[in-house]
Amino acid sequence: MIAKNIKYLRKLQGLTQGEFADKIGINRPAVGSYEEGRAEPKIATLQKIALLFNVSLDALIADDLSDQTTNGIAKDIEGKKLRILSIATDKEDKEYIQLVPQKASAGYTNGYADPQFIEELPQLYLPMLDQSGTHRAFEIKGDSMLPLPSGAIVVGKYIANWNEIKNERPYVIVTQSEGTVYKRIQNKIYDDGTLMLVSDNENYTPYPVSVEDVSEVWEARMVISSPLPKPVQEEATSVQNLTQLVMKLQKEITEIKKKV
Repeated sequence: MIAKNIKYLRKLQGLTQGEFADKIGINRPAVGSYEEGRAEPKIATLQKIALLFNVSLDALIADDLSDQTTNGIAKDIEGKKLRILSIATDKEDKEYIQLVPQKASAGYTNGYADPQFIEELPQLYLPMLDQSGTHRAFEIKGDSMLPLPSGAIVVGKYIANWNEIKNERPYVIVTQSEGTVYKRIQNKIYDDGTLMLVSDNENYTPYPVSVEDVSEVWEARMVISSPLPKPVQEEATSVQNLTQLVMKLQKEITEIKKKV
């Protein structure tokens, strides 16, 4: 059970084996041996692991923590609730990037903790993306984040500890009341237990959401947009036309001044 719990909790926080090893002061090969059941951590190491993930030592040793998904909620971290994250992996235990299209966003609000629902989502392979942590892709809707168009796909990295949310950075936020939204965040967790959601489109007023309403937070790492940029030649032609228009106006103004 220890091996399963260590691997589960490490992935839940989006840590690589190397990052996890650094946090508890051991080498990376040791993590691999623990997760594969080839060796068991000493009591001092188990205590560090329990402290890192904010679980009891007894639960780490004896309970199947990956099975505690009744309410989609795991242990508290930094005083805020950490949500269970369902993931899909291939035969080599590499995580897929699941795509949540607009038509599935409503179902995702209720099924984000359901492994079967997650496995049935479309899958992406993005080798150019940083492979550390868990990523998911979301198709956004609306014009609140212009110039990013409706229908663009935002690839986000899972944020396990919400206290790590950085101000003014863009995130995909999954809430029970609004579903999936893409906004910039002002982190007010310590102030009043809320996240202030801010649109890039100034026509939309910022508004707060309670962390109790939030199910998941994903930090935007990549954007895939279908509208293609204009060809360089076309842009150059536009600039040339504008220059000619300005010169023509200047000439007309000069002629008017002469007549006056």
